[in-house]
Amino acid sequence: MKTSGSIIAEKIRKTGKSGELSIRSENLPTWCPGCGYFGIHQGMNQAIQNLKIPHHEIVMVSGIGCAGRYPFFVNTYGFHSAHGRTLPVATGIKMANPKLTVFAVGGDGDGLGIGGGHLPHMARKDINVNYILFDNSIYGLTKGQPSPTSMVGFKTKASPYGNEPAPLNGTLMALAYGASFVARLFAGDAKGIAAVLEQAIQHPGFSFLHIYSSCVTFDKQYKTWDFLNKNVHPTADGYDTSNHKDAINGVLEDDYTTGIIYWKKNA
Repeated sequence: MKTSGSIIAEKIRKTGKSGELSIRSENLPTWCPGCGYFGIHQGMNQAIQNLKIPHHEIVMVSGIGCAGRYPFFVNTYGFHSAHGRTLPVATGIKMANPKLTVFAVGGDGDGLGIGGGHLPHMARKDINVNYILFDNSIYGLTKGQPSPTSMVGFKTKASPYGNEPAPLNGTLMALAYGASFVARLFAGDAKGIAAVLEQAIQHPGFSFLHIYSSCVTFDKQYKTWDFLNKNVHPTADGYDTSNHKDAINGVLEDDYTTGIIYWKKNA
């Protein structure tokens, strides 16, 4: 009879032989135990491995926040840019060498706060960059202030009476700005992230992946694992990803549908 220790050891051995870990760097992620970013990390790594993209042909660009150190955790080229400037830097890299596979990664504060002004122009120019928005609806690195996607009423040390502004909807913004590939995903579904990201990487235009996550340290009220697990659900059978109007209406009606929301395949 196998013990739990022997089962784990066997899984580690098989994983090591598969080469799956070759995309990971020697630097272990510094996120809190239970953070949803681990699931995003796994999904991104799996997509890259499945497509067999040479690691030296990949560039990860990040801004500031809990997602900011992402380039340190992968065995690719990377650029740790300034707060909110992920997309301009990613654009410059892609323009300088179009053969590279370029990822821009950042949190909701980095991407929809100080960096929010870059999203509409990235979308309308349809630059071939994959933008992964890690959305946990809070500024986690600076100890839990409300972010642009925080719920109304969310109480933190910086909003003791409850957050007042209505949250921004990143998926809706990307659709409105004309992004040619838009998806909304869940950090608790690494396989789902990998499957959609594989298609996004092969898409010749701008891909926007809005990934819901949970901050287990600073959010005990709203975007908890329990809440997300109960509310996220896939698009309905037969959903038409090519209908832009229906995509917008669907996002307006349902905040928690996941999958490819819109895909302009002739982009």
